[in-house]
Amino acid sequence: MRDTITYDDYDQGQKRCFLCGRNGHGDPLDKHHAFPGALRAKSEQYGLVYWLCHTRCHIFGADAVHNNKATMKWLQSFAQKQAMIEQGWTIEQFRQEFGKNYLNEGDALELMERGVEL
Repeated sequence: MRDTITYDDYDQGQKRCFLCGRNGHGDPLDKHHAFPGALRAKSEQYGLVYWLCHTRCHIFGADAVHNNKATMKWLQSFAQKQAMIEQGWTIEQFRQEFGKNYLNEGDALELMERGVEL
C-alpha cells in the first residue's frame, strides 16, 4: 500500500490505483469514498476519495477494500490522519465531523511526531 493520499493521483495525466499503483488498463479504476453511506458527501468534500482497481483493490481481491476489513481500516485511518493534517483538526473535531475516531495508538503517535495536536 502507498504512503500518500490524493484525490486524483495523476502521473502525467493518468489516474492510478491508490493501493497498487496500476493505471486501470485491464481493470478499470473505481472512485472509492473513504467513509461510506451518509459520509460519502463529506469524503468527497474533504478529498478523502481514492481511485482503486475495480476487481483487484476495490471489490473482489483478497486485500480489496470491500473484501478485507484490515484494508478498509487502514484506508480510513489514513484518511483521518490526512484530514486532521490538512484541516488542522484534533481527534475530537474529526469525530464531530465524521462521527467516529478511526485512529489506533500508532496512528496517534505518528500524528504527534508530526506536530499535530490531538
